[in-house]
Amino acid sequence: MKKVGILSMQRIANYGSFLQSYGLKKILEEIGCDVEFVDYHIGKPLVKNGEKVGARRKLLKALEVFKGAGTLSQKFQFLKYKKNYAKKYYPKLGINENYNYNPRLDVLVIGSDEVFNCVQDNANVGFSPELFGADNNADRVITYAASFGNTTLKKLEDYNIKGKVAGWLNDFDAVSVRDVNSGKIVENLCGKDISYNLDPVLIYDFIGKCKNIPQKIDDKRYMLFYGYSGRFSKDECEKIRDFARKRGLKVFCIGGIQDVCDKFIDCDPFSVISYFKNAECIVTDTYHGTIFSVITQRPFVSVIRKSGYGNFEKLSDLLCRIGLDERILSDINELERKIDKKINYTSVFNVIEQEREKSYSYLKKQIFQADSN
Repeated sequence: MKKVGILSMQRIANYGSFLQSYGLKKILEEIGCDVEFVDYHIGKPLVKNGEKVGARRKLLKALEVFKGAGTLSQKFQFLKYKKNYAKKYYPKLGINENYNYNPRLDVLVIGSDEVFNCVQDNANVGFSPELFGADNNADRVITYAASFGNTTLKKLEDYNIKGKVAGWLNDFDAVSVRDVNSGKIVENLCGKDISYNLDPVLIYDFIGKCKNIPQKIDDKRYMLFYGYSGRFSKDECEKIRDFARKRGLKVFCIGGIQDVCDKFIDCDPFSVISYFKNAECIVTDTYHGTIFSVITQRPFVSVIRKSGYGNFEKLSDLLCRIGLDERILSDINELERKIDKKINYTSVFNVIEQEREKSYSYLKKQIFQADSN
């Protein structure tokens, strides 16, 4: 049995990071691999953030929450959720407080998630060469659905790391990315063939295979508002509140609190999928919030943002790739019209099924290639 490691964002306190890690692990186990998660050493961020690291960063993040939207009770609930996340949910992935650096492996798989998003100020990730395969102890190193996020070729040039990244990319045995921005960077920096693959949350059949997802939840008649805390403006929140009142819906927030929130949901990652499945509709501005909406086949809209910590590169690419670019919400006043437009999920899942076959084939070929030579 091949010993395979996953180097990803499994220690980020985020439902999407958890479920993409879990999904890839299950896929690799299905094809006959002995799987473990691999950790990386966090480097200094290339984008300066005032050295907001460790306890100082956590304190500042907590203060931001209290200054932001939501009731005092919801803010305490959110901070409790963040505080307890690792202890409660990391064991479900098979990881604990002991970090697994540079293990001996047959194959190291880097991805999915924004493993290549190196030009950012997130001190929880930093600039780590290990995320590009440096200093590994594996016979083969490949990527799966890796993403540069909102790091662009220009940013790599501006921060003088284009040459380093090119060298690391050329050392991979196979490269798989999940979006066109990442593909263009790889094409520009090295001459390798690229495989485009969807995120593991779309490729692993969570709804059909995962037994950890609760079949029912007690709450009824609600819409989900899924986004990072405070990223929606007051005007956007007010329009969403008006929409919910008109439909007689409660507004439930998961993953963050907003200026319109009847209930903050603190649950395990598998229950998140159940909450999506039972929602009347969803408003999100996140990559995985969009994916959760798709796999549960719910009415949804995705807000695309180009400024700040933008999601334009990855989210617009995802929606176009699966034929749902009409779900992009660029004007909050279009919310009702967009939500009510019926989604042809039969067509969407025809694409996803083809992508599943493609992804399983890619992983089998790259992991067991040495056995077939």
